Amino acid sequence: MDVLKGTDLVDVPWKNGGGITRKIARGSSADRVVWTLSRADVANEGPFSNFEGLQRILTVVSGSGMDLVHADGALTAAPCLPVAFDGDLPVASRLHDGPLTDLNLMFDPTVCTGCVTPHHGADDPVLTPPKTGLMAIHVVAGHPEIGDRPYAIADTVFVTDRVSLRLAKGDAVLEIALDYGDQSADITLAIAPL
Repeated sequence: MDVLKGTDLVDVPWKNGGGITRKIARGSSADRVVWTLSRADVANEGPFSNFEGLQRILTVVSGSGMDLVHADGALTAAPCLPVAFDGDLPVASRLHDGPLTDLNLMFDPTVCTGCVTPHHGADDPVLTPPKTGLMAIHVVAGHPEIGDRPYAIADTVFVTDRVSLRLAKGDAVLEIALDYGDQSADITLAIAPL
């Protein structure tokens, strides 16, 4: 297991001044990035960047949530409930009750598939990573045990084998699964700092 502690994440301000991104990891194939995982602090309402060609899964990990307003309506991003949308969908955030933090998984659907699944305490699931891909567990609340070790909020654990979780009441994690299919040999993992 590889571990990236939340305390080791580096703040990168957005160009529009509306928030901060903290890169967690990425997968690359040849000369291009095929997926990224990051945390973002959203301090102000405003438009999202265009990520044409990518699928996006956004999960609010702290704060009250937000609406992602687009031409045909709005997607509601509530705490710990993943919301999937096309990276080129023009959306603007409308915060429910002040600043928030979200976890973003973005991936090229022509190369891999991605899924984000929340797990809340009290529960003791056993998770199995995809046969041709990667699984990461991101801590959202409490001090859950992953493979018999406790972790803190914003820690990310990358696993390659089955792993057990021990979630007490109040603990929460996000399971991030990426399946590379027949392209697994071509994708390289890089963990922050990137």
